[in-house]
Amino acid sequence: MADSPVVVSHEALQAFIVSVLEALRMSRRNAELTAALMVKTDLRGVDSHGIGMLPKYVEWTRAGYIHPWAEPTVARDDLATALLDGQKGLGHPVSAMGMELAIAKAGTYGMGIVAVRNSNHFGACANYSMMALERGMIGLCFTNSPFVAMVPTFGRKPMMGTNPISLAAPAAMHTPFVLDMATTTVAVGKLTIAARWNKPIPEGWALGEDGGPATDARAALAARRLSPLGGRRELGGHKGYGLGVMVDILSGVLSGGVYGDMLDRKGLRAQTLTNTGHCFAAIDIARFRPVEEFEAAMDDMLQALNDTPRAEGEECVYTAGEPEAEAERHRRAHGIPVAPALVAQLGEIAASLGVAPLA
Repeated sequence: MADSPVVVSHEALQAFIVSVLEALRMSRRNAELTAALMVKTDLRGVDSHGIGMLPKYVEWTRAGYIHPWAEPTVARDDLATALLDGQKGLGHPVSAMGMELAIAKAGTYGMGIVAVRNSNHFGACANYSMMALERGMIGLCFTNSPFVAMVPTFGRKPMMGTNPISLAAPAAMHTPFVLDMATTTVAVGKLTIAARWNKPIPEGWALGEDGGPATDARAALAARRLSPLGGRRELGGHKGYGLGVMVDILSGVLSGGVYGDMLDRKGLRAQTLTNTGHCFAAIDIARFRPVEEFEAAMDDMLQALNDTPRAEGEECVYTAGEPEAEAERHRRAHGIPVAPALVAQLGEIAASLGVAPLA
């Protein structure tokens, strides 16, 4: 079937991404780090933020928004806090550096917070919050975007990005709790996926020109008018809107990065300056109670949630992170499905850069 996915091993996917990023003049070290984070995202079933973003990274690089060869720098370092400058590079290298620094500071001070400015898209938030797990810490991650998509409650014009948040907390026997969510009803990448597969989108994901619901994925992608998490005001959309503003404060206002619709309102698009902001934090659990006690309590809480009586027709009550962990186990063994339309896009990119195609 023409619409059947092309299944690729995670090793082949990673090698292809490295070849493309190196062709864009990214250093080998940063290319391998970035590719590993992108493939980890695909392994976890988050197809909107892995290999699916590569065409956009190439497009933004060619437009001058991203300098793949950039090396992040430390702009300020004070006790439990720090500020990094991404130097207009792709977001993955500076974000890994930022979370590593937050974790190190948490080891010293009990908590570390690192903000980043002058960055770009960094993939999935959970990649960075999860870095704290192996150190017995809680990780938090926030990011904004210069490319607006969220329409404020009672509004008709998009005024901020999808502004995701993530929190990762360790458990002993259970899958760690890993929350990773946009503060819009869905991420823009979900519209891209639906468009690639020629599928309609559910009513409530996006808004049309008139402020009413849109169900055509391609039209919604072109309009970029997403509802806040919750949708209409009556269903709590004002809460998603408020969370989106919170992320802009932590990621953009705090760091000196963009916030809201600055890209066009302040003329940054003409300067090809996205100035994306991120914020990373780590909390050392041992400063509050023994890690073993915390993890045992997490197991108890997560198991109680799993044991919740199921709604009719449902097989499992999941907690955040469990579906992704299941997807990773399956995809490591059986490969990662890639949409044929995306494979074709990647083939054109490979040809233009003189690298071997993915498939």
